[in-house]
Amino acid sequence: MDTNTKAHLVGGPRDGSTHDAGDSALLELEIDGMIHRYVRTTKRHGEDGTVYNYDGMVAPGGGEPGVEDPAARVASPRADAEGHGGSH
Repeated sequence: MDTNTKAHLVGGPRDGSTHDAGDSALLELEIDGMIHRYVRTTKRHGEDGTVYNYDGMVAPGGGEPGVEDPAARVASPRADAEGHGGSH
């Protein structure tokens, strides 16, 4: 089986570009201080990669007071790994 890890990004700020995604189902890119998420689909892009759809943007630290409850945020695996996580 081919182990191509090329992600073809659809939507969002990197629409139409490619990125190495490894075997990750969630691709997070930091752009201008925000984390933009792309989610793997089952759709192939020709013979050379997989389509990843734009899933939105989050702040590295999660929710901000007054906007949403930071304790109830959906964690960003990348932000948590880089030490940007809010309260858990």
